[in-house]
Amino acid sequence: MGNVMEPFHEHLGEYRKQLAKGTVRAAYQGLMEYFGDLRVYLKKKYPDYFLSGNVHFGQMDYTYFYFFPKALKRQNLKIAILFIHDTFTVQVLLAGYNKDTQAKYWKLLKENGWNKHHLAPNPKEGDTITDSILVDKPDFSNPHALTNQIENGTLKFIKDIQNFLTEHKN
Repeated sequence: MGNVMEPFHEHLGEYRKQLAKGTVRAAYQGLMEYFGDLRVYLKKKYPDYFLSGNVHFGQMDYTYFYFFPKALKRQNLKIAILFIHDTFTVQVLLAGYNKDTQAKYWKLLKENGWNKHHLAPNPKEGDTITDSILVDKPDFSNPHALTNQIENGTLKFIKDIQNFLTEHKN
């Protein structure tokens, strides 16, 4: 029979209680502020990179923004830095601007033994070609160290992608 979700209105009482406590609201606002600050930091430090105009807050499932060199944009590829709320991880992913581009590059990686980062099982069933967990348990009490960890991991991910694409030009 599968999972039958309860109507959302049955959860509103608990939602209201949690908001009244203030903890969830403060944590969420802090996360969003951190991601906004991270985006601004990267924009200032890497002015030649493409960054999305703002942070996409999602629906408390994931929060993300795009950050990648313009050379990838010319190939209709994009990289996103994400905070996944359920797993409490920071990830980076490569995606295509459309499903055809995504399938093309996924096939290129798969057929050439890509093993640097996790390859998506099916590029047509999501928004990911390949992805990597940057931070498994982010320590928001030290934002400077966390930012360095995210920055360095993202730059390594980008370098891995660019090196692969250079080696496997069509």
